[in-house]
Amino acid sequence: MKCAIHLRRDSGPAWRRLSGLTLLSMLVALLLCRATVAQTIELSDATRKHCLEVLRAGLRGDDFWPSIHAAEGLTLGGHGEEVVAYLAPRLPAEKDDQRRCGLARELVRASRREYAEVMLSILSGEETHGHIHAAESLFKVGELGDGAAMRAAAAQTDNSVLRLMAAAALAKGGSAKALQLLRESLGDAEQVRIAAWILGRVGDKTDVDRLEAARKSCTDPAVRVNLEHALAALGAEHGLAALAKNLRDEDGATRTYAATFAGDARAVAVAPRLKEMLADEHLDARIRAAQSLLVLASPPPPSPDDNTSIVYRATDANPRYTEGSVVQLNNGELLYAVTEFSGSGSDFAKAHLVAKRSSDGGATWSDSQEIQSNTGTMNVMSVTLRRMANGDLGMFYLQKNSESDLDLLLRRSQDEGVSFSDPVVVTDSDGYHVVNNDRMLRLSERSGKPGRWLAPAASTPDVRTNNHFKSHCFISDDDGRTWRAGKGEVDAKRRGAMEPEVIELLDGRVMMLVRTQLGIIGKAISDDGGDNWGPLSSLGPVAPEAPATCRRIPATGDLLLIWNNTFREGEGHGGKRTPLSASISSDDGKSWSPPKNLEGNPLRTYSYPSLIFTGGPLQRGRAVMSYWETDENNGRRISNRFRSLPVTWFYR
Repeated sequence: MKCAIHLRRDSGPAWRRLSGLTLLSMLVALLLCRATVAQTIELSDATRKHCLEVLRAGLRGDDFWPSIHAAEGLTLGGHGEEVVAYLAPRLPAEKDDQRRCGLARELVRASRREYAEVMLSILSGEETHGHIHAAESLFKVGELGDGAAMRAAAAQTDNSVLRLMAAAALAKGGSAKALQLLRESLGDAEQVRIAAWILGRVGDKTDVDRLEAARKSCTDPAVRVNLEHALAALGAEHGLAALAKNLRDEDGATRTYAATFAGDARAVAVAPRLKEMLADEHLDARIRAAQSLLVLASPPPPSPDDNTSIVYRATDANPRYTEGSVVQLNNGELLYAVTEFSGSGSDFAKAHLVAKRSSDGGATWSDSQEIQSNTGTMNVMSVTLRRMANGDLGMFYLQKNSESDLDLLLRRSQDEGVSFSDPVVVTDSDGYHVVNNDRMLRLSERSGKPGRWLAPAASTPDVRTNNHFKSHCFISDDDGRTWRAGKGEVDAKRRGAMEPEVIELLDGRVMMLVRTQLGIIGKAISDDGGDNWGPLSSLGPVAPEAPATCRRIPATGDLLLIWNNTFREGEGHGGKRTPLSASISSDDGKSWSPPKNLEGNPLRTYSYPSLIFTGGPLQRGRAVMSYWETDENNGRRISNRFRSLPVTWFYR
């Protein structure tokens, strides 16, 4: 179906020609052709200038919260640098936790993600004054940290508003349980207003009937407005019509809420009314109208379900790109580093570290740049990118000089990966110490060793003469400045316990997972922060001789395991490294869900995955991965694939 209406301008003859249409009929026409019409408007230079004037005046006004709302509008309109310059100097002097959350939130929205720590600290602090604002602000900018404080806020029952705001943040991060709590709250007269406001942003089409049922039974006009706007945000025709009506309501707060949701709903048909509201007598209504006009003039953010591509493709000159790691930078960009081999694909071939950047969640990437030259006699390889406790970006990597000399090094960056400090040696002892890509772990307070870094290593004196590995940890209690070897180690039959991974359990213990030749993923437990280890046992799933990656999902608290779900006794490495599978554990590794295949082509192999979780103001929680992939026609070539999936994918 083609649409007869295409909103190209916000003033002039085009709008006069449309004056015979009622606002409702315009909405109906636009809804009928939603799939074929770009949900954007074009602003004249004069209107854009007027929007910015309203927002800049609001930012510098005396009324605090409208000022914060104006900051949001400026950032969404592409002027985040201006917001940072104005708000950053105000934060250190602000003592009120609620206002500190507002300032930090808009600094994060303006691509300064390091300020999320302000809100996370307030959320987990003993002083309750700022808890609700912290949860709400973190929800708005899509930041969860490790998720522990937010999950605790959603689990408590003393403060229902805090519980709902925490559930909002977790639902945005991918928690179906939190989303269900919000849906159930529509039936509670005291919670329906906030629940509707949230569901308009994190719900889906299945929530339209729930919201409509709540609207029909609602007798409070203020609550009904929230239900109508939530329906509009989810694309319901009657909700959009109600939003248009509410933009002309006598109550300034109602006009403000409607103007805010106009952008969320991509309600392009109300652009003429929003333009009129730039002169609204109510300050916040003017600000939100300006914000939504700028939002509607920008294309809606892409929301691919599965974003995947070969980012580093192997060639004859560079036949192997492996052992990758991805980190989300403070400006929201992704930095994706891998090992680039030359000459051959051998573990002992020449290699250095290269990286690319993406400002659109991995849809497109910059050119490759070297971030670590080959300082080893053989190579450097196996990178891990991690945020250090002091805010530096840490780059851990292996430097290989011989079959008996392999060490892990750490360099730090204070400019988000543009330059790095001199290296510190982590594995400061003789021998061949294998530390896989994307493996470093910093412990939380619940471990009893807060801030401790663990570098899980599989060591042997000489891989050529003694190809048997024992796994242990190198430990730092001063944020990576000095390191020591842990006291205990983990061993296994045949080639031993190899390529360890470590994950902190909910009770504070640390679990180590190791590659074995036994058809299992081996596991061992430490009760003292990774220093000593208990006996080796099986994690449960079968596995070939290949590494497994395990991380805790911030939004749910569950463990996500990525590994090769196959084993064939007698075959090389216990079977081909395909499929690449994922399973969830909701009981801290005691049991695992049926595996789902990330990759399953039997003609290719997949291994050495990295895994982080990302979010953002305009993005739901996602699992961001990299892993190697062999060439279907030339198995000696190994490329590196980027993969980004919604967290909800793993639960479907």
